[in-house]
Amino acid sequence: MDKTEYEAMLKAAFASEFSFFLKAAGFHWNVEGNSFPQYHELFGKIYGEVYASIDTFAEQLRALRIYAPAAFEVFDEISAVECQEGVPGAMQMTQELLADSDLMCEIFRAAYSAAEQMGDYGLANFLADRQDAHKKHSWMLRSTLK
Repeated sequence: MDKTEYEAMLKAAFASEFSFFLKAAGFHWNVEGNSFPQYHELFGKIYGEVYASIDTFAEQLRALRIYAPAAFEVFDEISAVECQEGVPGAMQMTQELLADSDLMCEIFRAAYSAAEQMGDYGLANFLADRQDAHKKHSWMLRSTLK
């Protein structure tokens, strides 16, 4: 993998993580129904954990002299996580977040491998931690759907 491909992969991973955060936050704000308190709390914990990682991720990119994407148009263009413009029901919200969290696990797995190949071991450790965080989010979402 050359440096240009590596940078594009990392920017797409960042944009995808930010888009995941935004979707989880929107679901937290807008969920309704009989189980509102449980979904509201679950989505809040997920978006809060992801949000706490965004600044560190941007700083990791900047340490590599990569500019972090910072425009919604760019996020929409390079993110693997699709925007949800509507307000689906709580179960669909959970299903979407689960699919997106599983996708984030794969994105971070690939980015981790690339960072190791490039010798960016600190970034690789960060990416491994993000993958683990999403595995936990997926577990919680999957368990909620049972």
